[in-house]
Order: sequence, then structure tokens, then C-alpha cells
Amino acid sequence: MIEEKLPKPSGPRTVAQAILEQLQLWGVKRIYGVVGDAIFGLLDAIARQENIQFIAVKHESVAALMASAEAKCTGRIGVCAAQMGPGLANIINGLGDAYLDRSPVLAITGQAPLNKIGTPYKQYINQQELVQAVTGYSQLVVHPDAVINALTQAIHTSITMDIPSHLSIPADIFTMPTHAQPNKPIQMSAGDIEEGQVAQALSRMRSAKQPMILMGNGARSAVEEVKQLAEVWGSGIAMGYGAAGIIPESFSYALGGLGEGGNPYLADLFKQADVVLVIGTSWWPEGITPIRTYIIQLEKSHHRLGIGIPTNCGLIGQSEEIVPQLIKGLKEHAINPMWVEEIQQCKQIWLDQNESEGNKEEFPLHPARIIRAIEKNCTPETIITLDEGDSTLWFLRNFRTICKQVVLSAQWRTMGFGLPAAMAAKFSYPHHPVLCVTGDGGLGMVLADLLTAVRYQLQITVIVLNNGRLQMENNKMKEKGFLAEGTELTNPDFVKIAEACGWLAFRIQSAAELEHLLQTAGDRTKPVLLEVPTAQVPYPNYPNTD
Repeated sequence: MIEEKLPKPSGPRTVAQAILEQLQLWGVKRIYGVVGDAIFGLLDAIARQENIQFIAVKHESVAALMASAEAKCTGRIGVCAAQMGPGLANIINGLGDAYLDRSPVLAITGQAPLNKIGTPYKQYINQQELVQAVTGYSQLVVHPDAVINALTQAIHTSITMDIPSHLSIPADIFTMPTHAQPNKPIQMSAGDIEEGQVAQALSRMRSAKQPMILMGNGARSAVEEVKQLAEVWGSGIAMGYGAAGIIPESFSYALGGLGEGGNPYLADLFKQADVVLVIGTSWWPEGITPIRTYIIQLEKSHHRLGIGIPTNCGLIGQSEEIVPQLIKGLKEHAINPMWVEEIQQCKQIWLDQNESEGNKEEFPLHPARIIRAIEKNCTPETIITLDEGDSTLWFLRNFRTICKQVVLSAQWRTMGFGLPAAMAAKFSYPHHPVLCVTGDGGLGMVLADLLTAVRYQLQITVIVLNNGRLQMENNKMKEKGFLAEGTELTNPDFVKIAEACGWLAFRIQSAAELEHLLQTAGDRTKPVLLEVPTAQVPYPNYPNTD
């Protein structure tokens, strides 16, 4: 791979300056992190320029989660930086999220000075061995002129493979002069659509009597095309895990989520499908998917095919380009009216139950009623970030309208994701409303970073479902016959803590109050926290598998 060098600027530059120039060429605007002496040189270079901002957070795990969330929100590479040793150890959680959710993230960590590498120096560890399980590329840079090539390879690996990459840079390297010149970003070609594969897929799709579409967040760019395809093919649309807010409930072929946090009646119907078109998701939950079916998977790149899905036919390309070809090829297809009737029956029974769940007026509030209040005050421009736990399952189960994006830790499923993701979303899209849905357990893990939102004047809204326990773990332990040890929480007064950090905060006393405060949250100039006393209601449809 030959890189095109940019014209050499006049005057010397340090390694840290060269890194920032290269990152700027790739569109990087922020680096999330915590200050440490091994990255002083990088921070000094950031302070001396205005193109890339350093976002100082309270914990390195939050920095890496924010980088992962930014990558999920924008499709661009997210960047975090950390101190050697404990700083690196702390970012592993965020790199794990990016690794399993296929998000392009670059982590830059300081390392011991060159003459201390391999010695009993403080905080020294073999960083490449530590991060190898959650990165696709990791390299130690030991010469100032090697940094640009290593950085280019790291970025290229992250972007082409949708995976985290990592560079270890000794503390003294950052301030050394370098002759290395930044590389122009590589122009990525989408490639030609393979007509033979499209023809093969269409041949199977025309033979289908009980077709089904499984749609994920990766298909958000082709919503209208997927809806048209469902109509001409006579197919239901099941949503992958976390793929909420994409297709409104009012669409006649929309069946809700499959499996966790979804339509509880969909699994039995989905298992009957004879041809399944999977678009933009790797969700294929064991036990609720058909055993004998023909699976066509549409993904934007080859390396995403077959991950967790027993694919028979792969289509590579952009959904908005390939789906119209499938629609055209199915114009004369005769849909199966009996299958469409089954789709409508499955849809209607869940519509009725969902409506009933969301209208409960008890206090503390039923989780489904909280989601209904969110739904009523959500716009198509709203970005919603989810934490992990029962609050996420209730949201995915009961949320019925559309929004700009739902951001969550889909595969890594770490608690504490919601607040960092909300802050990253607001940085990425400052003019969009951003709403975080979290539980008391998840927020408790990242309370210190309430201060980060105030520091950077991020006008976000956080809803805390407070039921005083780790509800999901409590329920699952009891279902398995275990005593629910460790699930009861000792919570602070979230309202007082948020107010002490500079937030506007309210403890909700009724569903009407929640709806009013959600409606007016966007009019406020500070971040808003709404603590909602939540009923300890067991989630009704946990999967049989973990």
C-alpha cells in the first residue's frame, strides 16, 4: 500500500504534532482521555493548536466508551488517549465494547521512556499483550520517524475492519522531532455490486412462501427501501437487538424486535420463515431462529459476513443501492396471502399488549409507562443512548416511534455506557436532542462524569430508572434457583448529587410530571437529570439462554 505524502511544511515538528496533523486529515475532532505523565507531550501539542480538542473525563473507561459511542454515532473513527499502566487497563472496557460492536476506535497510550522499556519501571507492562484480545492492530512505536506509518496502518485497520486499533508511544518519543510527513487519507472504494450474487439471492427470494427480513442498525440508511421490499415480497420485518426507532409501529409489516427486548410473539413466527434476508445486523439468537431456512445476508463489507449467522448467500454493498435491485427483481412476485395474514395477526396481538403495558398508572412507575412517556416526547431528530440492564430491555420492548438513532452496548453490554454515550452523541451532533435512559446501577458506575457534562456545557437529558436493585440480575438469579446475593443497591440521592455537579435535577412523582419535564427539558441550558422511582417489576420474557 503506497501512501501519498503531503507537501513538507517549513520548520521542525514533534511526533505529537505530526500525530495531530495526521488525525486531523482523517476528520478527527476530539480525543477523549485522562491526563497522565506518559502523554504529557501529546497533551502539550493539543494545547498549542485548535483543530482537535482534548475532552478531559474522570475515568479512562468513560473516555474509551465515548470514543466507541462517537464511532457508532458517526461512522467515523473515535479516538481516546490514556496513561500507561492503569490508564491502559481502564480503557480495556471501552475497547471491548468497540471490538464486539465493530466500531472503529483508535487508542493512543503512553509508554515508559525508551531507555526504561523492559525494566522494572513504574507502571510498565507489555501493552501489546494486554490489548491483543480487543484490538485488530497494536504496535509499539520506538522511533520518531516510524510514527506516521504506524498511525496510518492503525487508522486504516480500524476503518476498513470496523475494529479498535492501538498505539503505544514512549513518553519521550512525543516531543522528539520527526521527518515523517502526514499521509493523505486513503480513498475507500465501495466496489462493484456482484450481479451474480444478486441474481442468486433473487432466485431464492422469488421461491419464498414465508419470507422474513431481519433488519439492524446497519440498515438505517435504507429504511424506505426496506419498507418497499417488505411490501413487494410479502415479508415481515423483524428488528435485530438494539435496532429500535428505525421503522414506526404503524408500518403494516413491522413486527418489532426479535428476542431480547422485543415482540414476545415474534419468535414462533420467525422460526417458520423459509427465506430470511438479514440486513445490517449480526443478531441471530439461538433457539428462536429457524433451523432449516435459506439465509441471505447483506453487509457493507466482506469481513462482516457470517459473523454469528449461518449465511448461505452474501451480498456486499450499501443497503440503499442493493435493496432497490431486489425490489425491481421482485416486481412480478406473487406474495403469499396466508403468510401475510399470519404476519398481521402476530403484529396485532403484540400491538394490543404493548399498548396495555404502557398505560399502567401505578407509582412507583411501571418501566413500560416510563418508556411510553419517553416515546411521546421523542422527535425524529432525537438521539437516544441506552445503558445495560432491565431499563434497556423495557425500552427495546415498548418503544414504538422513530428517532434519529439508538446507541447502546449491543454485544459487550457493559453497565455504565449510557451517560458516556450521551455525552459523545452531543459532541458529535450538538444541535440534536440527546436523551440517555439508564438504571440506578448503570449510572452509579459513572457518577463522577456528571461533572464532564457540566464542564463542556452538554445539554443532555438523563432519565434514571431507580428501583434500588440490579433488577435483571435479581430476576435471573431467582429464575435459576439462586439466592439473589449482591443485587440490592445502596443508592445516593441522585438529585442532590446531580445538583451538586451543576445539573438541573428532579425526582419524578407522577407520569404526568415526567412527561411535562421531558417536554420542557430542551428549553433548559443545563443538563437535566430525571430520577424516576421505578416499580420492581420482573421483565416478562427473559431468553432461555444467557
